[in-house]
Amino acid sequence: MKKNYAKLSLALHKKLHGKISISTKTKIDDREDLAVVYTPGVGAVSSAIAKDERLADVMTWRKNAVAIVSDGSAVLGLGNIGAAAALPVMEGKSAIFKRFTNIDAVPLVLATQDTDEIVRIVQALEPSFGAIQLEDISAPRCFEIEERLSKSLKIPVMHDDQHGTAIVVLGGILNAMKVTKRNIKASVKIVVNGAGAAGVAIAKLLLAAGFKHVVVCDRKGAIYAGRPGMNPSKVALASITNPEKKSGSLDSVIQGADIFVGVSGPGLLTADMVKSMAPKSIVFGLANPIPEIMPDAAKAAGAAIVASGRSDMPNQLNNALVYPGLFRGMLDKGIKRVDDRIKLRAALALSGFVKKPTAEKIIPSIFDKGLHQAIARSVK
Repeated sequence: MKKNYAKLSLALHKKLHGKISISTKTKIDDREDLAVVYTPGVGAVSSAIAKDERLADVMTWRKNAVAIVSDGSAVLGLGNIGAAAALPVMEGKSAIFKRFTNIDAVPLVLATQDTDEIVRIVQALEPSFGAIQLEDISAPRCFEIEERLSKSLKIPVMHDDQHGTAIVVLGGILNAMKVTKRNIKASVKIVVNGAGAAGVAIAKLLLAAGFKHVVVCDRKGAIYAGRPGMNPSKVALASITNPEKKSGSLDSVIQGADIFVGVSGPGLLTADMVKSMAPKSIVFGLANPIPEIMPDAAKAAGAAIVASGRSDMPNQLNNALVYPGLFRGMLDKGIKRVDDRIKLRAALALSGFVKKPTAEKIIPSIFDKGLHQAIARSVK
């Protein structure tokens, strides 16, 4: 019998009052312990850091601390549900960081969705953390927020919904191509459905990896240069994707495509659409909790390889495969900014971790021993 994960999760969170807590690294059993941990001893530590701020990286938790920042405007597939409702998701991210890479991650949900205010708040937090993970912030605001913070902070900033997802998708595609014997990136035709944070980042990373034929669709159909009524992020996307300027709805654009990547909504890909794709098609339906098409339906329609974002199905493409190791590597190696080279190496490390990919296993499991360490080593 299939478990009721929603019911189990509600019970767990209520029983434990959340998933994370703070613990100390040293004993505080008497006044002598307190005098070393706190006053008067700690004054010497503060004075040393005041003379050389770099000492904060070796005398405080900063070098191992990540702030997970969200405004609750795009939480999972639930939409703009607000900061408080986003907190359990951010706690989950924190728990994953700690479990797999021993990073101390703090969930910070903000009672504002104003771009300028979010940027100012995160800038003010910089002295306390070694890196910033932006999470569940809606597009197109997320693009500006990440760009401004990346330029103004001296620590790495990454919007995980964008880049973590893009890295995992690229890693999955590379192995799916091996299984279906597609050897030339430039000839592969890819359709990305969804032009939000994840869709834009996926398209850009695919281009950076050498793919040439990438078409992104939104609710109005294919995005192409000159299409009226697009916001600035879509105008920019149109200038680098869809070189043939295909137009029309998803059901027309997907005909003959080799790969479908869905980061949109439930049920948007039909069996007939899958049947119209190229032979041995690759279908990634990543909408959560209900994908664009259920894996069984996609396979019945002829897809050779199917993946989803659900943890209860094979070939789960989830950004949790990447971000723990990626941040571990960035913290350890003093990375200041996340660029395409870091993302591409992480995708190669992810795909390369599966030595003999098959249709049922194109991507590792988050629990595979050594995975997160391999991602961390890829950071240079």
